[in-house]
Amino acid sequence: MSIKADVKVDCKGLACPMPIVKTKKAMNEVEKGKILEVQATDKGSLADLKAWSESVGQGCLGTKEENGVLLHYIRKSGDEHEVEKKFDQTITNEELADRASIGGIILDVREEAEYAFGHIEGSISIPMGELENRLDELDKEQEIYVICRTGTRSDLAAQKLAEKDTEVITFLPGMNSWNGNLSKKIKTDIYGGI
Repeated sequence: MSIKADVKVDCKGLACPMPIVKTKKAMNEVEKGKILEVQATDKGSLADLKAWSESVGQGCLGTKEENGVLLHYIRKSGDEHEVEKKFDQTITNEELADRASIGGIILDVREEAEYAFGHIEGSISIPMGELENRLDELDKEQEIYVICRTGTRSDLAAQKLAEKDTEVITFLPGMNSWNGNLSKKIKTDIYGGI
């Protein structure tokens, strides 16, 4: 069954944050009530576009896959004045290294493949798309430092965690600017499992 879209955006071959950037730009041109189809090959776009849509009040209708291309459908909401949320508690590279050395959890919300190719030593991996179902794995008594590649997913994840009364700080501008050591040892939960 083919889904009719009023506007289509080609984000194939692009990685985070570009699918969100192009979607945001296209959504500015879409009329209220119309459907935007975002074509992406980045698996991270599944969680990213859904979370972005929710954060700005747009209607994420769903996603289907055709021949390795993810087709995301977003309906333009009626509120033209919805402002994109930004999480206000952020820290830099240097602050993260200092604070993490005295405790807390570094939560990496990138996709598993991104994490596997290099991450901050001691961080745990919970991809953005799994976060909602895995919140119980996090010790809410500790500060949680959320990180992704550029800061977009970590911002959205921090908003979700803060809604659950978790002490959370997002790390900006993300792994793209991390200048510390990287590990390739996989740790996906706070108990050391894979």
